Amino acid sequence: MFHQLFLCFVAESFGQNYPEEADGTLDCISMALTCTFNRWGTLLAVGCNDGRIVIWDFLTRGIAKIISAHIHPVCSLCWSRDGHKLVSASTDNIVSQWDVLSGDCDQRFRFPSPILKVQYHPRDQNKVLVCPMKSAPVMLTLSDSKHVVLPVDDDSDLNVVASFDRRGEYIYTGNAKGKILVLKTDSQDLVASFRVTTGTSNTTAIKSIEFARKGSCFLINTADRIIRVYDGREILTCGRDGEPEPMQKLQDLVNRTPWKKCCFSGDGEYIVAGSARQHALYIWEKSIGNLVKILHGTRGELLLDVAWHPVRPIIASISSGVVSIWAQNQVENWSAFAPDFKELDENVEYEERESEFDIEDEDKSEPEQTGADAAEDEEVDVTSVDPIAAFCSSDEELEDSKALLYLPIAPEVEDPEENPYGPPPDAVQTSLMDEGASSEKKRQSSADGSQPPKKKPKTTNIELQGVPNDEVHPLLGVKGDGKSKKKQAGRPKGSKVPLALNDLLPDASTSFCFVSLLFICLVYSEE
Repeated sequence: MFHQLFLCFVAESFGQNYPEEADGTLDCISMALTCTFNRWGTLLAVGCNDGRIVIWDFLTRGIAKIISAHIHPVCSLCWSRDGHKLVSASTDNIVSQWDVLSGDCDQRFRFPSPILKVQYHPRDQNKVLVCPMKSAPVMLTLSDSKHVVLPVDDDSDLNVVASFDRRGEYIYTGNAKGKILVLKTDSQDLVASFRVTTGTSNTTAIKSIEFARKGSCFLINTADRIIRVYDGREILTCGRDGEPEPMQKLQDLVNRTPWKKCCFSGDGEYIVAGSARQHALYIWEKSIGNLVKILHGTRGELLLDVAWHPVRPIIASISSGVVSIWAQNQVENWSAFAPDFKELDENVEYEERESEFDIEDEDKSEPEQTGADAAEDEEVDVTSVDPIAAFCSSDEELEDSKALLYLPIAPEVEDPEENPYGPPPDAVQTSLMDEGASSEKKRQSSADGSQPPKKKPKTTNIELQGVPNDEVHPLLGVKGDGKSKKKQAGRPKGSKVPLALNDLLPDASTSFCFVSLLFICLVYSEE
């Protein structure tokens, strides 16, 4: 009985570990398409349809940096482990690596087909996994610009998705026939495999593979609208052509909803799936498999991407080009900090006790300090910093000292005062003269051509055998072959009758004759 009361108290005090309501939006000005948190959840990178990457400071909910990355829409993003680098893919088949602090491009890779996904190696940011359309996955080595094409189960079926596991030791790939391959990352050797089947012997296509940040679990989103959760240790134990059973099967039995994007919570205890039909997020508890919450966005909007905060119960979703934030309902509970705290509905007359508010109580006798009172006089260490457990992996003891958690932002002052705390005017004049002389020297050096130009990023062409070059990214719609864009005969249904002269008259000469005739008629009518 006491155990049940304690659990109820904990649930009531701290709430659940999943979001419960909308908590505002992030407007990137241009249309947002994809988003991803860094490892600590302090920065959120958003890829837009105009090729820009907008980096938000998630604590202040303000834009920290804008990188003009691509010309075409950004379709995939991934942070490096230390947060200093970003890898992005655009719909023009280009993969780029960016320095987050400077905003410069380190190097580019041009692929023959559109890119569906890019992912850094979880422990080695020199390796990037790329999933092109109608091609086997490719692993890039950034230091020497080399690439390795991963082996596939069936050469005729190249609709393959891939993902690193939690520590990057293995790469999991899945094809349209439901076959999952587990490859050793260093040697690309096959260590395990199994096939995802439906209730009968029929197979189903693999749409995505996602791993939890903690534990060994991963999920598989398939075309039969079922999310299957597996234990990675069991997969490796079964070996090749194994028959592992999923830990959970998650689905919407009522509406048979297909899933656009699925991912784990930061602690790996919950799973969120975004509907491919509408802006709706379904949240399940992984251990039990029960549906705990459905978050509904604006009706009529289509979901594009979903990302769960690595540490907090917060979800970011994208629909109609806007990033929506979902969080818990924050209720102030002062009694949690002071047990004797009471909220009053109206003023209450308070009777002051004797010497209650005196600076020094003359009548008070000092008791002997024992136990907890004696411990208060001990020195408290306020200089050493203990690592935050949520930011460390299970095989790590210390946090990364070189990690990039925040970006510096210069404050914008609308009406600055005229030098309130600065140097005297004479010193300002001297500094201005020195700046003018130095700028003149810079102009002369640039005119002489001695100033080195900005380094252009190296572009490497990736050649893939047997990959069609006319594929169009799913974000851009159908192929532009003209067959699917036939012009309808007559006026389109629902269109209004044109009222302008330019709409009524076919060309400029006819409109000129019409205006001239109209002018002559007006002249004769006046006479």
